Amino acid sequence: MNIKRNKHFKPEVSTSSLNDIMFFLLLFFLIVSTLSNPNVIKLLLPSSKAAQTLSKQQVTLSVTKDKRYFIDNQQISFDQIEPILKSRIVSIQEPTIVLRFENTLSVQDVIDVLEIGTRLKVKMVMATNKKAGS
Repeated sequence: MNIKRNKHFKPEVSTSSLNDIMFFLLLFFLIVSTLSNPNVIKLLLPSSKAAQTLSKQQVTLSVTKDKRYFIDNQQISFDQIEPILKSRIVSIQEPTIVLRFENTLSVQDVIDVLEIGTRLKVKMVMATNKKAGS
């Protein structure tokens, strides 16, 4: 007597739930990757709640809203900024220039002065007003 089975065993892997698993893994890694580095760019704003004092020797550069330039209360023209700053920072070991800008001036006015600081390779700090009530 010869008995044959009609059904052969075929191994199968059910992949219907794999799509759901891959979707949840992708979602998880996307959320985790955005939380790992939330703020890359840090900005210094024109107004602040806390004030920081500088103990180093410093030179003050002030600019009024009508674009008059002052270095330590001495009025100068824009073309004189670089040579005067260069002569003032020669004798200072770690010079710091404190920038005091009127809040109505444009960003380009600030950039023009910052370029001078970059050419002189000097640290520049923006002075801010402390907010009231702090």
